[in-house]
Amino acid sequence: MPSTLKLNAVAFISPQNHPILIRTFSKQDENAIKYHYIAHTSLDIIEERANANAKLGDCYLGLLYSMEDVAVYGYITPLKVKIVLALALSDSVVKDVEVIMVCKAMHMAYYSSISNPFLKLESSMDSTIDQSPHILVGSPKWKNFRKRVDEISRTLA
Repeated sequence: MPSTLKLNAVAFISPQNHPILIRTFSKQDENAIKYHYIAHTSLDIIEERANANAKLGDCYLGLLYSMEDVAVYGYITPLKVKIVLALALSDSVVKDVEVIMVCKAMHMAYYSSISNPFLKLESSMDSTIDQSPHILVGSPKWKNFRKRVDEISRTLA
């Protein structure tokens, strides 16, 4: 049975709540700001559920909320990196197992990328107030990570 999931966007958010990567897969570029908004508004719900699930040790946070034409799901890695999936709403039933598989695939893509010993993870923070590390996903070295995320999206389509 083919998957009925359609991934509109994925967001990777650092433990300090800085966006690592927000990748949209819709044809319209004007929706990009919408998915930034969705990623940021889901942080409060993720924090609430992560605190509730801390004793259970479950990474999958389930359906966070639905809005207009998007259902938002959350996943938090053991290192507290948050993964937010924005799936298109449809009339068919979305199985948690399918969403968990997508979340785990995204987690493995991120894990494989940060496991690269030649990848620079921190930027120089000379003149900024916030001293937390930022991940340079826009750099050419992160091309494989973006490519893996795109491949996962294409397999769903």
